[in-house]
Amino acid sequence: MAHPRISMYQPPNINPTQAAIAFGCRALPKLNEELQSEDLLTRQKALMALCDLMHDPEHVYVAIDTGCLESLKALLKDTSPMVRIKATEVLSIMATHNVGREGFLEHDIITALSFLLNDTEDACRENLHLAFKRLAQLPSGVQGIVNSRLIPSLVWQLQREQENIQELLLDTLTACLQEGAAEALASRAVPFLKEKLLSANDNIRSKAACALTAVSIPLEGKKQVWQYDVIPILVHLLKDQVEEVRANAAGALMCATVTTEGKYAALDSEAIHPLLNLLTSPLRKARLNAVKALTMLAEAPEGRKFLQAHVPIFRVLEVENSEAVQRAAQVAIKVIEWKP
Repeated sequence: MAHPRISMYQPPNINPTQAAIAFGCRALPKLNEELQSEDLLTRQKALMALCDLMHDPEHVYVAIDTGCLESLKALLKDTSPMVRIKATEVLSIMATHNVGREGFLEHDIITALSFLLNDTEDACRENLHLAFKRLAQLPSGVQGIVNSRLIPSLVWQLQREQENIQELLLDTLTACLQEGAAEALASRAVPFLKEKLLSANDNIRSKAACALTAVSIPLEGKKQVWQYDVIPILVHLLKDQVEEVRANAAGALMCATVTTEGKYAALDSEAIHPLLNLLTSPLRKARLNAVKALTMLAEAPEGRKFLQAHVPIFRVLEVENSEAVQRAAQVAIKVIEWKP
Protein backbone atom coordinates (compact mmCIF):
# COMPACT_ATOMS: atom_id res chain seq x y z
CA MET A 1 0.00 0.00 0.00
CA ALA A 2 1.37 3.42 -0.91
CA HIS A 3 2.26 5.95 1.78
CA PRO A 4 2.72 9.73 1.45
CA ARG A 5 6.14 9.30 2.99
CA ILE A 6 9.13 11.15 1.50
CA SER A 7 11.90 8.76 0.43
CA MET A 8 15.20 9.02 2.29
CA TYR A 9 17.11 8.13 -0.90
CA GLN A 10 18.65 10.80 -3.11
CA PRO A 11 16.90 11.36 -6.43
CA PRO A 12 18.59 9.81 -9.49
CA ASN A 13 21.28 11.95 -11.16
CA ILE A 14 19.44 12.81 -14.35
CA ASN A 15 20.69 15.52 -16.68
CA PRO A 16 17.74 16.77 -18.76
CA THR A 17 20.10 18.21 -21.40
CA GLN A 18 21.56 14.77 -22.25
CA ALA A 19 20.01 11.87 -24.09
CA ALA A 20 19.25 8.80 -22.03
CA ILE A 21 22.07 6.32 -22.67
CA ALA A 22 20.94 2.84 -23.66
CA PHE A 23 22.23 -0.18 -21.75
CA GLY A 24 25.47 -1.93 -22.64
CA CYS A 25 26.54 -2.38 -26.26
CA ARG A 26 23.39 -0.66 -27.50
CA ALA A 27 24.46 2.73 -26.07
CA LEU A 28 26.57 4.12 -28.94
CA PRO A 29 24.50 2.70 -31.82
CA LYS A 30 21.44 4.32 -30.27
CA LEU A 31 23.26 7.66 -29.89
CA ASN A 32 24.43 7.44 -33.50
CA GLU A 33 20.82 7.06 -34.60
CA GLU A 34 19.89 10.10 -32.55
CA LEU A 35 22.72 12.12 -34.11
CA GLN A 36 20.97 11.60 -37.46
CA SER A 37 17.56 12.62 -36.13
CA GLU A 38 15.64 15.43 -37.82
CA ASP A 39 14.66 16.76 -34.39
CA LEU A 40 17.10 19.46 -33.23
CA LEU A 41 16.67 18.75 -29.51
CA THR A 42 17.37 15.04 -30.06
CA ARG A 43 20.62 15.82 -31.89
CA GLN A 44 21.71 18.23 -29.17
CA LYS A 45 21.01 15.75 -26.37
CA ALA A 46 22.90 12.99 -28.20
CA LEU A 47 25.93 15.26 -28.60
CA MET A 48 25.86 16.15 -24.90
CA ALA A 49 25.88 12.47 -23.98
CA LEU A 50 28.70 11.74 -26.44
CA CYS A 51 30.88 14.44 -24.86
CA ASP A 52 30.89 12.46 -21.61
CA LEU A 53 31.41 9.05 -23.22
CA MET A 54 34.32 10.06 -25.46
CA HIS A 55 36.69 10.50 -22.52
CA ASP A 56 36.99 6.68 -22.51
CA PRO A 57 39.15 5.35 -25.39
CA GLU A 58 37.11 2.12 -25.49
CA HIS A 59 33.99 4.16 -26.20
CA VAL A 60 35.90 6.10 -28.87
CA TYR A 61 36.80 2.84 -30.61
CA VAL A 62 33.18 1.64 -30.53
CA ALA A 63 31.92 5.04 -31.69
CA ILE A 64 34.20 4.97 -34.74
CA ASP A 65 33.21 1.37 -35.49
CA THR A 66 29.52 2.31 -35.17
CA GLY A 67 29.80 5.16 -37.66
CA CYS A 68 29.63 8.13 -35.31
CA LEU A 69 32.42 9.96 -37.13
CA GLU A 70 30.40 10.10 -40.34
CA SER A 71 27.41 11.39 -38.40
CA LEU A 72 29.58 14.05 -36.74
CA LYS A 73 30.94 15.12 -40.13
CA ALA A 74 27.40 15.77 -41.26
CA LEU A 75 26.64 17.72 -38.09
CA LEU A 76 29.57 20.07 -38.76
CA LYS A 77 27.38 21.55 -41.51
CA ASP A 78 24.32 21.88 -39.25
CA THR A 79 22.53 25.22 -39.27
CA SER A 80 22.33 25.22 -35.47
CA PRO A 81 25.38 26.90 -33.86
CA MET A 82 24.97 24.76 -30.73
CA VAL A 83 25.08 21.56 -32.78
CA ARG A 84 28.28 22.66 -34.54
CA ILE A 85 29.87 23.67 -31.24
CA LYS A 86 29.07 20.36 -29.54
CA ALA A 87 30.09 18.34 -32.61
CA THR A 88 33.52 20.01 -32.65
CA GLU A 89 33.78 19.51 -28.89
CA VAL A 90 33.13 15.78 -29.28
CA LEU A 91 35.81 15.59 -31.98
CA SER A 92 38.32 17.54 -29.86
CA ILE A 93 37.79 15.06 -27.01
CA MET A 94 38.16 12.09 -29.37
CA ALA A 95 41.46 13.59 -30.56
CA THR A 96 42.95 13.14 -27.09
CA HIS A 97 43.13 9.38 -27.80
CA ASN A 98 45.36 7.71 -30.35
CA VAL A 99 42.46 5.64 -31.69
CA GLY A 100 40.53 8.87 -32.22
CA ARG A 101 43.39 10.55 -34.07
CA GLU A 102 43.74 7.55 -36.36
CA GLY A 103 40.00 7.65 -36.96
CA PHE A 104 40.33 11.29 -38.02
CA LEU A 105 42.75 10.30 -40.76
CA GLU A 106 40.72 7.33 -41.95
CA HIS A 107 37.48 9.31 -42.21
CA ASP A 108 38.96 12.59 -43.54
CA ILE A 109 37.84 14.63 -40.53
CA ILE A 110 40.60 17.20 -41.17
CA THR A 111 38.94 18.45 -44.36
CA ALA A 112 35.50 18.47 -42.75
CA LEU A 113 36.78 20.58 -39.86
CA SER A 114 38.62 22.97 -42.17
CA PHE A 115 35.30 24.31 -43.47
CA LEU A 116 34.67 25.77 -40.01
CA LEU A 117 37.87 27.86 -39.88
CA ASN A 118 35.75 30.95 -40.51
CA ASP A 119 32.74 29.89 -38.45
CA THR A 120 30.96 32.73 -36.69
CA GLU A 121 31.05 30.92 -33.32
CA ASP A 122 34.27 31.42 -31.31
CA ALA A 123 33.73 28.22 -29.33
CA CYS A 124 33.39 26.23 -32.55
CA ARG A 125 36.70 27.53 -33.92
CA GLU A 126 38.43 26.99 -30.57
CA ASN A 127 37.29 23.35 -30.49
CA LEU A 128 38.48 22.66 -34.02
CA HIS A 129 41.91 24.20 -33.36
CA LEU A 130 42.17 22.16 -30.16
CA ALA A 131 41.42 19.06 -32.24
CA PHE A 132 44.11 20.04 -34.79
CA LYS A 133 46.64 20.65 -32.00
CA ARG A 134 45.99 17.19 -30.55
CA LEU A 135 46.07 15.58 -33.98
CA ALA A 136 49.47 17.21 -34.62
CA GLN A 137 50.92 15.21 -31.72
CA LEU A 138 50.93 12.23 -34.09
CA PRO A 139 53.45 12.25 -36.99
CA SER A 140 50.77 10.93 -39.34
CA GLY A 141 48.44 13.64 -38.03
CA VAL A 142 50.96 16.33 -38.95
CA GLN A 143 51.31 14.75 -42.36
CA GLY A 144 47.54 14.73 -42.74
CA ILE A 145 47.26 18.45 -41.95
CA VAL A 146 50.12 19.30 -44.34
CA ASN A 147 48.68 17.12 -47.12
CA SER A 148 45.31 18.84 -46.69
CA ARG A 149 47.05 22.09 -47.76
CA LEU A 150 45.85 23.86 -44.64
CA ILE A 151 49.11 25.60 -43.73
CA PRO A 152 48.40 28.84 -45.66
CA SER A 153 44.94 29.02 -44.04
CA LEU A 154 46.36 28.45 -40.56
CA VAL A 155 48.98 31.16 -41.11
CA TRP A 156 46.29 33.58 -42.23
CA GLN A 157 44.05 32.70 -39.27
CA LEU A 158 46.92 33.59 -36.96
CA GLN A 159 46.36 37.24 -37.80
CA ARG A 160 42.68 37.40 -36.99
CA GLU A 161 41.96 34.94 -34.19
CA GLN A 162 41.58 35.64 -30.49
CA GLU A 163 44.60 35.14 -28.26
CA ASN A 164 43.49 31.82 -26.76
CA ILE A 165 42.99 30.40 -30.26
CA GLN A 166 46.29 31.89 -31.46
CA GLU A 167 48.07 29.80 -28.82
CA LEU A 168 46.49 26.61 -30.20
CA LEU A 169 47.31 27.68 -33.76
CA LEU A 170 50.96 28.28 -32.92
CA ASP A 171 51.27 24.80 -31.39
CA THR A 172 49.81 23.22 -34.52
CA LEU A 173 51.94 25.33 -36.85
CA THR A 174 55.14 24.51 -34.96
CA ALA A 175 54.53 20.79 -35.36
CA CYS A 176 53.64 21.19 -39.04
CA LEU A 177 56.61 23.48 -39.82
CA GLN A 178 58.97 20.77 -38.62
CA GLU A 179 57.51 18.56 -41.34
CA GLY A 180 57.95 21.20 -44.03
CA ALA A 181 58.02 24.99 -44.04
CA ALA A 182 57.79 25.80 -47.76
CA GLU A 183 54.06 26.59 -47.81
CA ALA A 184 54.29 28.67 -44.65
CA LEU A 185 57.22 30.67 -45.97
CA ALA A 186 55.30 31.37 -49.18
CA SER A 187 52.37 32.57 -47.05
CA ARG A 188 54.45 35.22 -45.22
CA ALA A 189 54.64 33.22 -42.01
CA VAL A 190 57.86 34.96 -40.90
CA PRO A 191 56.48 38.55 -40.78
CA PHE A 192 53.30 37.26 -39.11
CA LEU A 193 55.34 35.42 -36.46
CA LYS A 194 57.53 38.51 -36.04
CA GLU A 195 54.41 40.44 -35.02
CA LYS A 196 53.52 37.77 -32.47
CA LEU A 197 56.95 38.12 -30.85
CA LEU A 198 55.81 41.58 -29.77
CA SER A 199 52.61 40.33 -28.12
CA ALA A 200 51.85 41.24 -24.52
CA ASN A 201 50.80 37.61 -23.97
CA ASP A 202 53.70 35.55 -22.53
CA ASN A 203 52.48 32.29 -24.07
CA ILE A 204 52.13 33.80 -27.52
CA ARG A 205 55.66 35.26 -27.42
CA SER A 206 57.05 31.92 -26.30
CA LYS A 207 55.14 29.86 -28.88
CA ALA A 208 55.92 32.33 -31.68
CA ALA A 209 59.66 32.00 -30.93
CA CYS A 210 59.25 28.23 -30.98
CA ALA A 211 57.48 28.40 -34.35
CA LEU A 212 60.28 30.62 -35.71
CA THR A 213 62.78 27.95 -34.68
CA ALA A 214 60.88 25.43 -36.79
CA VAL A 215 60.45 27.77 -39.77
CA SER A 216 64.21 28.55 -39.68
CA ILE A 217 65.22 24.93 -40.26
CA PRO A 218 65.35 25.28 -44.09
CA LEU A 219 67.78 27.77 -45.62
CA GLU A 220 64.98 29.92 -47.04
CA GLY A 221 63.56 30.29 -43.54
CA LYS A 222 66.93 31.45 -42.19
CA LYS A 223 67.15 34.00 -44.99
CA GLN A 224 63.68 35.37 -44.33
CA VAL A 225 64.30 35.72 -40.60
CA TRP A 226 67.28 37.91 -41.45
CA GLN A 227 65.53 39.79 -44.28
CA TYR A 228 62.52 40.70 -42.13
CA ASP A 229 64.74 41.98 -39.27
CA VAL A 230 63.48 39.39 -36.80
CA ILE A 231 66.90 38.80 -35.22
CA PRO A 232 67.02 42.09 -33.21
CA ILE A 233 63.62 41.24 -31.71
CA LEU A 234 64.83 37.76 -30.77
CA VAL A 235 67.88 39.29 -29.10
CA HIS A 236 65.57 41.61 -27.16
CA LEU A 237 63.54 38.58 -26.02
CA LEU A 238 66.69 37.05 -24.53
CA LYS A 239 66.12 39.58 -21.71
CA ASP A 240 62.40 38.77 -21.33
CA GLN A 241 61.00 38.30 -17.83
CA VAL A 242 59.67 34.84 -18.74
CA GLU A 243 62.26 32.06 -18.70
CA GLU A 244 60.47 30.01 -21.37
CA VAL A 245 60.42 32.99 -23.74
CA ARG A 246 64.17 33.49 -23.29
CA ALA A 247 64.83 29.80 -23.93
CA ASN A 248 62.76 29.70 -27.13
CA ALA A 249 64.27 32.97 -28.38
CA ALA A 250 67.73 31.42 -27.97
CA GLY A 251 66.50 28.39 -29.94
CA ALA A 252 65.32 30.59 -32.81
CA LEU A 253 68.67 32.44 -32.81
CA MET A 254 70.49 29.11 -32.82
CA CYS A 255 68.88 28.33 -36.21
CA ALA A 256 68.88 31.85 -37.66
CA THR A 257 72.58 32.43 -37.02
CA VAL A 258 73.74 29.52 -39.15
CA THR A 259 74.06 31.90 -42.12
CA THR A 260 76.71 34.59 -42.27
CA GLU A 261 74.08 37.33 -42.49
CA GLY A 262 72.34 35.94 -39.43
CA LYS A 263 75.59 35.78 -37.45
CA TYR A 264 76.46 39.40 -38.07
CA ALA A 265 72.89 40.58 -37.50
CA ALA A 266 73.02 38.94 -34.06
CA LEU A 267 76.48 40.34 -33.32
CA ASP A 268 75.34 43.82 -34.36
CA SER A 269 72.37 43.44 -31.98
CA GLU A 270 74.78 42.52 -29.15
CA ALA A 271 73.38 39.02 -28.63
CA ILE A 272 76.45 37.58 -26.89
CA HIS A 273 75.95 39.08 -23.42
CA PRO A 274 72.31 37.94 -22.95
CA LEU A 275 73.20 34.54 -24.37
CA LEU A 276 76.04 34.21 -21.86
CA ASN A 277 73.57 35.05 -19.08
CA LEU A 278 71.39 32.15 -20.21
CA LEU A 279 74.23 29.68 -19.58
CA THR A 280 73.28 29.75 -15.89
CA SER A 281 69.54 29.44 -16.52
CA PRO A 282 67.65 26.83 -14.45
CA LEU A 283 66.08 25.56 -17.69
CA ARG A 284 68.17 22.92 -19.43
CA LYS A 285 66.61 23.89 -22.77
CA ALA A 286 67.71 27.50 -22.28
CA ARG A 287 71.31 26.49 -21.50
CA LEU A 288 71.46 24.13 -24.46
CA ASN A 289 70.03 26.63 -26.94
CA ALA A 290 72.31 29.40 -25.64
CA VAL A 291 75.43 27.23 -25.99
CA LYS A 292 74.52 26.31 -29.55
CA ALA A 293 73.69 29.90 -30.49
CA LEU A 294 77.02 31.09 -29.05
CA THR A 295 78.77 28.36 -31.03
CA MET A 296 77.25 29.79 -34.21
CA LEU A 297 78.44 33.29 -33.27
CA ALA A 298 81.91 31.96 -32.45
CA GLU A 299 82.27 30.92 -36.09
CA ALA A 300 82.59 34.62 -36.91
CA PRO A 301 86.09 36.02 -36.08
CA GLU A 302 84.61 38.86 -34.01
CA GLY A 303 82.45 36.49 -31.99
CA ARG A 304 85.28 34.02 -31.45
CA LYS A 305 87.63 36.75 -30.23
CA PHE A 306 85.09 38.06 -27.74
CA LEU A 307 84.15 34.61 -26.37
CA GLN A 308 87.74 33.48 -25.72
CA ALA A 309 87.66 35.26 -22.37
CA HIS A 310 84.52 33.31 -21.40
CA VAL A 311 85.76 29.77 -22.04
CA PRO A 312 85.74 28.96 -18.26
CA ILE A 313 81.94 29.25 -18.28
CA PHE A 314 81.76 26.59 -20.97
CA ARG A 315 84.18 24.42 -18.96
CA VAL A 316 81.64 24.39 -16.14
CA LEU A 317 78.97 23.13 -18.54
CA GLU A 318 81.24 20.22 -19.53
CA VAL A 319 80.34 18.57 -16.23
CA GLU A 320 76.60 19.23 -16.59
CA ASN A 321 74.10 16.51 -15.67
CA SER A 322 72.71 16.77 -19.19
CA GLU A 323 74.73 14.85 -21.75
CA ALA A 324 73.38 17.06 -24.55
CA VAL A 325 74.63 20.23 -22.81
CA GLN A 326 78.01 18.58 -22.16
CA ARG A 327 78.48 17.73 -25.84
CA ALA A 328 77.33 21.19 -26.94
CA ALA A 329 79.79 22.84 -24.52
CA GLN A 330 82.65 20.69 -25.81
CA VAL A 331 81.86 21.68 -29.41
CA ALA A 332 81.62 25.34 -28.39
CA ILE A 333 85.06 25.26 -26.73
CA LYS A 334 86.62 23.71 -29.85
CA VAL A 335 85.11 26.41 -32.05
CA ILE A 336 86.12 29.26 -29.71
CA GLU A 337 89.68 28.00 -29.26
CA TRP A 338 90.19 27.20 -32.93
CA LYS A 339 93.05 29.13 -34.53
CA PRO A 340 93.50 29.63 -38.27
